[in-house]
Amino acid sequence: MHKKLKPWQVVGYALLTAMWATAGAANDKYVVGTGETDAGRLRGMFVAKADLADTGFVLGTGDDAAGAQKAFGEGIDFGLSTETLDNLFVTQEPLIWAAADTDEADANDAPASAKCAAFRADADADIGVIMKAGCQPTTGQMSKLMDNPLGNVAMLFTQIDLYRLENPVNGKSANKWNYMGIAQFPKGLGDDWNLINRFVWNVPSMPLDQGKIDAFGLNFGSAQGSFLPPGGSPPAPIDLFGGRTTGFGDLYYVALFAPKKAIKLESGANLLWGAGFDLGAPTATEDILGTGKWSAGPSALGVYMGPKWKIGALAQQYWSFAGDDDRDAVNLTNLQYFVYYSLDEVTSIGAAPNIIANWEQDSGNVWTVPIGIGINRTFQFGKVPVRIGLEFHYSVVTPDNAVGTQWNVRFYVIPAIPSALFDWMR
Repeated sequence: MHKKLKPWQVVGYALLTAMWATAGAANDKYVVGTGETDAGRLRGMFVAKADLADTGFVLGTGDDAAGAQKAFGEGIDFGLSTETLDNLFVTQEPLIWAAADTDEADANDAPASAKCAAFRADADADIGVIMKAGCQPTTGQMSKLMDNPLGNVAMLFTQIDLYRLENPVNGKSANKWNYMGIAQFPKGLGDDWNLINRFVWNVPSMPLDQGKIDAFGLNFGSAQGSFLPPGGSPPAPIDLFGGRTTGFGDLYYVALFAPKKAIKLESGANLLWGAGFDLGAPTATEDILGTGKWSAGPSALGVYMGPKWKIGALAQQYWSFAGDDDRDAVNLTNLQYFVYYSLDEVTSIGAAPNIIANWEQDSGNVWTVPIGIGINRTFQFGKVPVRIGLEFHYSVVTPDNAVGTQWNVRFYVIPAIPSALFDWMR
């Protein structure tokens, strides 16, 4: 029995089909289908041809666009001219239309074949294998992949920190803001190893006026989100140099070589590790926003990933080797430790504060040690999983007589894409 579709529905379905096809639908046939409701027709956009055969709504397939058009035209009366119908199939990409017998339009609940259903039920299923089979990973599976800092996933971190700085000498306090972006992606090195690449950029906003500092002939700088007055000099008088300087900060690159396969424990947990190097470039637009030095050093990461707990740390050491001779040397350790507990497959509590050791400072001013708590959750926006989180960190150890961080609030948004979608990352 033919179903009558309104012209606007036809155009809408055609546009949606072209969007999903352009996004990389994997199929070697042209598939079309229909359902009892508009929402049913829109539901299941991610379902591949093999899955559609189980829904009972498939009208026909073809090896090319013409064959698919013919099968589609024979099954549905559009009430449109042949010319208009021809224009709906101008794309040479596979068309994947699925259907459901419900009014809900949740792609995650779309009808699935036995193979895809098995993948969805397996929290540890390999995302690459899932996608090669024409199935889509669940939000929970993508969230678990994002938990792995050495995993086969590309992520774009957008992180905003508010730091409360305090001068312990005069009791003055002020706020520092920092936007940090991180582009992280893996690059396969043969069958056994990955190179995890992290490109880091900053846009700090310091509570000090660069013009006033220049007028007094002093040097102050910052790196990795922390305020770094030069070793042996008096603390920055926030009240005297009050004002604000905002601009681009230093750039950083971190490379970690990591095994593709984790070490499996009898408990079902995984141990992961990676080691490599880091590099800092003096790209800050103002002295107060950066170090003025080229720096480099070793880096290493270790992670325990259990059914509920994720515990680990990323250690980075920076030594300056070139740059502005008038600026102080860089000798800095950044240890970002993280402790998270999963409340469910997409929600976790915990935090990832940064312990800073500035070895150029006097002994009482070397360490800044925070602890923290927060919450994050992974959402699905269309085909893209996005993690959103909020954390609060409090420094239990701060410099004795230099400007340090009392506390900071961190907000972050992290969209992710499986590296299996990109041949050059494998």
